[in-house]
Amino acid sequence: MEQDALRAEVISWIKTIVLAVVLTAAGKYFFFEGLVVHGESMSPTFKDEDKVIVSKMSEIERFDQIVFRAPDSDNNYIKRVIGVPGDTVEMKDDVLYINGKAVDEPYLDENKKSVLVGQKLTGDFTLAEVTAHDTVPDGYLFVLGDNRTVSKDSRMFGFIREESVIGEVQLRFYPLNEIKIY
Repeated sequence: MEQDALRAEVISWIKTIVLAVVLTAAGKYFFFEGLVVHGESMSPTFKDEDKVIVSKMSEIERFDQIVFRAPDSDNNYIKRVIGVPGDTVEMKDDVLYINGKAVDEPYLDENKKSVLVGQKLTGDFTLAEVTAHDTVPDGYLFVLGDNRTVSKDSRMFGFIREESVIGEVQLRFYPLNEIKIY
């Protein structure tokens, strides 16, 4: 009788562990994923080696911070969505214009402080100059890093496919003293 009880207990534990593994894998595949930031292109918003959780269920909107499969390498990039389908995008004298209207970018304030007098954080460009399109096409996004002087982004590699988006950043959980929900 004791062996039957032990066997039942072992089987119960195996079922519990298998269920936990399946639920964790399904959650990671369909809902959330933890990722590590590499590089300084989103500094100071995100720094090298920050750890984030992205939601794979979010509707991506302008100014969301997203992780996507890079179009020019095997890496994943983290950037800010600037243009969504149908948008026009222009940068002139360090002011972002979306659909002809100036847009405030408070997330750039800290980086603008480090730019020398007379220099720009973001060089002037129009969407047509960097992508050969006047508007962001359906199924694509235009992304920029917050650290514009070092960021490799849509100014270099063009639009990204919406289907390449892994998810929207929802939480930075490391370093522990900088935990933040987005």
